[in-house]
Amino acid sequence: MDTRISLGLGTAAVALLVLPLGYQLYTSTAITPIGVPPAQPPVQTASQPAVVVAADEARQRVVSPTEETNGAALQNASPAPEAAPLVQSGGAAVAAQKSAAPGIGRAAAEREAPADALASSSGAFAPATEMLAMPAPAPSIAAPMEPSGDVFTAFNENPVKIVRQEPVSTFSIDVDTASYAYVRQALNDGWLPEPDAVRIEEMINYFTYDYPAPDTAETPFRATMQIYPTPWNAKTQLLQIGVKGYVPPVTEDKASNLVFLLDTSGSMDEPNKLPLLKRAFGLLVDQLGANDTVSIVAYAGSAGVVLEPTRATDKAKIMTALETLSAGGSTAGADGIELAYRLAEQNMVDGGINRVILATDGDFNVGIDDPEELKSFIKAKRDEGVFLSVLGFGQGNYGDDTMQALAQNGNGNASYIDSFREAQKVLVQEMGGTLETIAKDVKIQVEFNPATVAEYRLVGYETRALNREDFNNDKVDAGDIGAGHTVTAIYEITPVGSGAELNDPLRYGTDTPAAAVLPSDEIGFLKMRYKAPEGGVSKLIETPIT
Repeated sequence: MDTRISLGLGTAAVALLVLPLGYQLYTSTAITPIGVPPAQPPVQTASQPAVVVAADEARQRVVSPTEETNGAALQNASPAPEAAPLVQSGGAAVAAQKSAAPGIGRAAAEREAPADALASSSGAFAPATEMLAMPAPAPSIAAPMEPSGDVFTAFNENPVKIVRQEPVSTFSIDVDTASYAYVRQALNDGWLPEPDAVRIEEMINYFTYDYPAPDTAETPFRATMQIYPTPWNAKTQLLQIGVKGYVPPVTEDKASNLVFLLDTSGSMDEPNKLPLLKRAFGLLVDQLGANDTVSIVAYAGSAGVVLEPTRATDKAKIMTALETLSAGGSTAGADGIELAYRLAEQNMVDGGINRVILATDGDFNVGIDDPEELKSFIKAKRDEGVFLSVLGFGQGNYGDDTMQALAQNGNGNASYIDSFREAQKVLVQEMGGTLETIAKDVKIQVEFNPATVAEYRLVGYETRALNREDFNNDKVDAGDIGAGHTVTAIYEITPVGSGAELNDPLRYGTDTPAAAVLPSDEIGFLKMRYKAPEGGVSKLIETPIT
């Protein structure tokens, strides 16, 4: 296993996520740990040095600037796993964790990369330096005594690859955030999630970064690249690729045709399920205006049309319809999803947002039993202009694997709502990105230059990997970007001659020296493909990485 950035799949690896996720919980619950006096956290400014969080035998995730500064208030708390520094570029923070020792509650040291140690985009390289330890509370987390009943797509971590043998890396973008919210909920409840529930790219992309955005809608997104020293290995570097979606002006009011497809099966009769679902959709309704319409379809316990297409200005009528929903009965849903799409098609808005929002705790018995047939149905409706987003609630029979697949086939995103605060984030603060797709089937391909890079590894995106030939095949589906969305991808790269190579050169190798045929000032070449929301032919963006 890669000793530079080993992100072990075992239980102990997931446990090491406690510290940064604990910061999130600390700030959201406003509970001061016992024995820690109240303190005013320092204010982080643009002039403060950026920091990078490393990972060793733990999956990576991002620590937001707010979480980083709030941690200063916890200095007198009991020791916890190491909170390593954070990579930040123009306000963007990219992170991964590194354990000081196995287990939870061990003393840890934090390393910070000073401003003058950060590499420029030219690839300059400098090691990180030591800084004082920052103790933090270590919540007591117990391993699950039995399977949770939730289902996730299994995957193996990306291996280190040799550039001379495999110089091209291809993957689909991922703007989903369900993994972060699910893991936070599990830790908050005092148990460890399944390793496959921890998708590093969703940990990173949960937060919004200050990447420069495109100036016009003609260019739906903009990519920026930076090179940083690796905090856990002074001989390697981190390549950060940041993508920022176009942000429509506040004055732009695009009409929305929304259909809520809501699970009312008996399993939804829990406080963090149907009651939270009602409050969450109430938040969304409050954000809608005169150009928007809302329909509601229930399935399972009480199948049928609950609300015909109604102007969003009639909020009382919509809220009354939501409040009439109750959980109970069998999960033998009627033609719930067909009803939802029928309402969406009847009220189709040309040039507007046409979307079905499915909310469930894992019961996908929406009227089409066969999973492949269901995905095909959603894909066909997507091609007709009606997209699908999925919101997950609760635990116990949560089908994350199906949720992810349906959202991708529906050109939508998958989110997990574990609290009212998360509902505010997804349906209010990020409403534009949740509802409005500005580019679909977005693919990234990086070709590394063997004259400058010996080895590389993509951090995360295991479930989004594509074949090299898929990049130019417009029939291959990929992720989508919503208005204002940010997407981050990180590679750990090993410069040629750094001495950090994990693979020995071949004894009988016959490769031509790369320096003789390739420019030595380029680290690699970035290509991105995307389609317009209603387009069928992809467009290409390409730029050298220097």
